Formats: sequence, C-alpha cells, structure tokens
Amino acid sequence: MSPDEAPAGAPAPNPPPNPTVAIRVPVTEADRAACSAQDVLHRVGDRWSMLVLSLLSRRSYGFNELDRAVVGLSRRMLTRTLRGLVRDGLVSRTGPVAVAGRVEYALTGLGRSLLPLVVALGEWAVANQPAITRARARDDARTNGEPSTGTTLRARGSQHRLP
Repeated sequence: MSPDEAPAGAPAPNPPPNPTVAIRVPVTEADRAACSAQDVLHRVGDRWSMLVLSLLSRRSYGFNELDRAVVGLSRRMLTRTLRGLVRDGLVSRTGPVAVAGRVEYALTGLGRSLLPLVVALGEWAVANQPAITRARARDDARTNGEPSTGTTLRARGSQHRLP
C-alpha cells in the first residue's frame, strides 16, 4: 500500500488546502459587519436606489409618478429597484397586489434611518468628484485609456476586488 492510500475502512485523508479558493464564511465580528455593510452598499450603491430613496424622503409616490420623476430610468428598472427596496424593508408598497390600481411607495422607518447616510454619501461624492476625476485621468494616462484590470484580495472570510 502506498503512503497516499488509506487502509480499508479508514477515513480518507483530508485533501491539501487550496490557497486559491476564497472562503466566504465570516469568521469574526468584523468579517460579519463587513459582509452586512457590503450587502447594504450593494442595495443603495446601484444606479437608481439612492435617487428613489431621495425622492421618497419628501413624500410617498405612485409608480407612474416615480416613472415621470426619474429621467432615464426604464419602467422595468424602476420595478426592479422598487422590488429590491421593498424586499430589504427600506420602502413600503401599499395598494392592490393582483389588480391594476394605484400603488403607493413610501419610506419605512428603516428607510428613513438610512437617509442621513445617503445624504452624507451624496455630499462626499459631490465634494470629492474633482479629485476622483483627476485620479481617473491619471490612471487612464498610465494605462493608455484602458480601465485598470483590478486586483482581487483574499482575506479571512471574504474576498475584495480593488480597481
């Protein structure tokens, strides 16, 4: 019997660890917090959610009102955005479910609690847009106009991609 073979009835030896596989299980409180933050950023960081949340901070809207208020947003994408916000508990949907009729969307308490962060992120983006534009121009010059390919970092319990 070779050293790689286990005797009959013995448990198979553990395979050697694969260093290229990223473990996605949060192992510490910090990892769990990072995963939670990433989940929230995924929702509010999409193209339309912050704008919809901002509109709903003023008052409730019907679907058609939101459709008219947001230029460049298709009805399909508005539907997807609203479904995600409702699913995450940030927006409530009231009105008929099965029949065509007036449906109202409004911020929930959870959605309202997110508003200060949405406002702060928007203010940060406006204040730092010139620096971001300069950094992008430097990177474009360095890469002959091609976007950077990015680097994947692997850490305990998570995987992060850097530009």
